[in-house]
Amino acid sequence: MEHTVTTLPAARRPGCPFDPPKELIQAREHSPISRFPFPDGHQGWLITGYDLARSVLADSRFSSRRELMRHHPLIDYGDIEVPPAPPGEFLLMDEPQHGRYRKPLVGKFTARRMRLLTERVEQITTDHLDAMEKTGPPADLVTAFAKPIPVIVICELLGVPYEDRGSFQEQIDKFLGGETSDEDLFVAYTEVQNYLAELVAAKRANPTDDVLSDLTDSDLTDEELRGMALILLSAGFDTTANMLALGTFALLQNPDQLAALRADPTLTDRAVEELLRYLSVAKMFMRTALEDVELGGRTIKAGTAVLVSYSTANRDPERFADPHVLDLSRQDGGHLAFGHGIHQCLGQQLARVEMRVALPALINRFPTLRLAVPAEEVVLRPETADIYGVKSLPVTWDV
Repeated sequence: MEHTVTTLPAARRPGCPFDPPKELIQAREHSPISRFPFPDGHQGWLITGYDLARSVLADSRFSSRRELMRHHPLIDYGDIEVPPAPPGEFLLMDEPQHGRYRKPLVGKFTARRMRLLTERVEQITTDHLDAMEKTGPPADLVTAFAKPIPVIVICELLGVPYEDRGSFQEQIDKFLGGETSDEDLFVAYTEVQNYLAELVAAKRANPTDDVLSDLTDSDLTDEELRGMALILLSAGFDTTANMLALGTFALLQNPDQLAALRADPTLTDRAVEELLRYLSVAKMFMRTALEDVELGGRTIKAGTAVLVSYSTANRDPERFADPHVLDLSRQDGGHLAFGHGIHQCLGQQLARVEMRVALPALINRFPTLRLAVPAEEVVLRPETADIYGVKSLPVTWDV
């Protein structure tokens, strides 16, 4: 019997802030592919299994183009025509447009180049840990640690002046936090676009040592550079910030794993990959079939919307042993936390460097770090947010 999922976004179970909603877990248990009726009546599909998710993400017959995303899991657009993505916003494009914008960036975000940033990430991390220690407990780990570190790193990479970082972070929070009205979203988007237009113009006039200045020495237009900068800046800190905060929360709730990481620094790389798999803060993405495609024994008709659930794919028991267990020594890697295919996260190596530096530094600086409130009182981002995480994480430690 064909399974249907009708409730999205589904709420997480009380006491299980790290697990996907039970409706999605149950869907995966029934079948790796389920029917999903969109609010506008469109009959789409939901992919919850690892193999099928990976297949869709690598298949050029499934499009990322925004103008084909006429259906939304939360919104009934009615007769509104969805426009193409603005120039430069390549996450919502297919080839060859996607490659035009991504290719100039690939060489600037290689694993080698990101490793060269390690010393700077270490210094930024140390500065924020020093500030936490000086101020003393308690602290909100989100504002004191998890957000500012990736914000400073990505802004320095792209050449955003130091004094502008706070306001820029605030506007991006409005984009991705899942609790902003449509009117406020439009205002925030307009303010960021206006700021980036000024920033691009400044880089053209007076280039500095940063990625955005490098890109001005190309055939890309100001509008294209503005779109690319928006993607890099918004994606470059929100996902990592939520991984740092939610990852710390997960470690504090799994004291045996926290103790293992403190005791054995060689676990760090595996620990980062396991936290990425276990938490999957980028929960879900959508594709549209460009032609009829056979998938998982079903025929996905041309024009049909397909939701790909990263959070359940990364908890698929057919791919990962004991998938709902946080195991920092896990060796069955290959998670989809950064996606797969041509849209695989460009900044994944940067995120890894930040996590490999910041998490061990935090837990070693504060050996008695613990939650300052009961776990059930930690305020989580709503399921409507594009990126999952905690809104705040009150922590304390012994002085």
